[in-house]
Amino acid sequence: MTTSQEELLPATRRALLHRIAVAQAEGRAPSLVAAVVRGGETVWNGARTSVEGHAPDANVQYRIGSITKTFTAVLVLRLRDEGVLDLGDPLDKHLPGTGAGEATIAELLAHTGGLAAESPSPWWERTPGSLRPELADVLGEQPHRHPVGRRFHYSNPGFTLLGALVEQLRGAPWEDVLRHEVLEPLGLRRTTWHPEAPHAGGWAVHPWADVMLPEQVEDLGRMGPAGQLWSTAADLARFAVFLAKGDDRVLGAESVLEMRTPAAPGEAADVSAGSAYGLGMQLQHRDGRFLVGHSGSVPGFLANLTISVEDDVAAVVLANCTSGPVVSEVAADLVRIVAAAEPRIPEPWMPLPQVDRSVLELAGPWYWGTHSFVLRLVADGGVSLEPLSATLRSARFRPNDDGSWVGLNGYFAGELLRAVRRPDGTVSHLDLGSFVFTRQPYDEGAPVPGGVDPEGWRGIS
Repeated sequence: MTTSQEELLPATRRALLHRIAVAQAEGRAPSLVAAVVRGGETVWNGARTSVEGHAPDANVQYRIGSITKTFTAVLVLRLRDEGVLDLGDPLDKHLPGTGAGEATIAELLAHTGGLAAESPSPWWERTPGSLRPELADVLGEQPHRHPVGRRFHYSNPGFTLLGALVEQLRGAPWEDVLRHEVLEPLGLRRTTWHPEAPHAGGWAVHPWADVMLPEQVEDLGRMGPAGQLWSTAADLARFAVFLAKGDDRVLGAESVLEMRTPAAPGEAADVSAGSAYGLGMQLQHRDGRFLVGHSGSVPGFLANLTISVEDDVAAVVLANCTSGPVVSEVAADLVRIVAAAEPRIPEPWMPLPQVDRSVLELAGPWYWGTHSFVLRLVADGGVSLEPLSATLRSARFRPNDDGSWVGLNGYFAGELLRAVRRPDGTVSHLDLGSFVFTRQPYDEGAPVPGGVDPEGWRGIS
């Protein structure tokens, strides 16, 4: 008997249900809904509720708070990919006069722009956006808390500026741009600026008594690009697929990979915890997995979207309480449960469709000094350079039109790899960012920097 790739085993489904049941009960959440994605499809969803017979489903809206920031980041990356802006541009180049224009667009995306965490009082999440009609009202008289570019400091006003940047360059309201450029192409029809039925109500649960208080829903106005959106487990599941694989109608695979790449220096505690920040995405090493996504919280609601790209598993968790279950931990556990119980089945090995013989002759062992490496051919004309020692890191390279390759990761990211040939066409050595790789350790026939002792290798006499 076989199980399809889409269908989870009964034991896995029970473990997922148990995890959200514990979260809802111990976190005292009025309701909690979750979904799991594998192979680009939603393979499980579940819900728990305090109201008998009224459990939400994956189509019920919850407010998603700062997951909104990831949507804003997608809009900014689209502008970059179109050539409208460069991530290294200072904000002032495109949106002058804010008083915070020294920060680059990349620094704002990565929360390294030095801006305050919040707008001036009263607290923006519990007051109407009409109190802050202009960017100056959002930033205040002293918008900075740190030197620009020096440290990670999470900033809601920073993403308000990015939303204003989108409006400036598109000539339309942020929410309209988002709908036309992201939500409609991806089929996220239940992701909206204002709540649309069916939607959950937001609640505050008393910390020392099992009683609740309704939370007021505010239109955040200018602060909307930092935390306004409402969405559903089903829509965020589709969004997770996009963030893992890309979609050329919105952003290609390379651009979403860039969003998932660490871009901000973390504090010592963050490094110890394995957490970092990319471009509008939170990153974390947990349980031996690299997880990406974002959390969100606004009064009355908690939300989390977590993806393990390597495991091809993602999870969404939404709850309607101001504080309660740690939804980031719940989502990470849902990913772990599926990935551990039903590990990803790799694609069948397939030979390359074609091979360049001048590249094939480079395959095999190479030496940098006395360090041993193996060069392998991979798909799409790329190569990898893999150390035979666990103390060194492997590197991947994509081909250039001139027969060289450029590094994609780690120490050699962006560095040029090329095969250097002798006048007769035979390969002399590999040159990688000034490092010389030879077929033999300290090959006397290759231009090893510093030369090779003419007496060669020897023992102790």
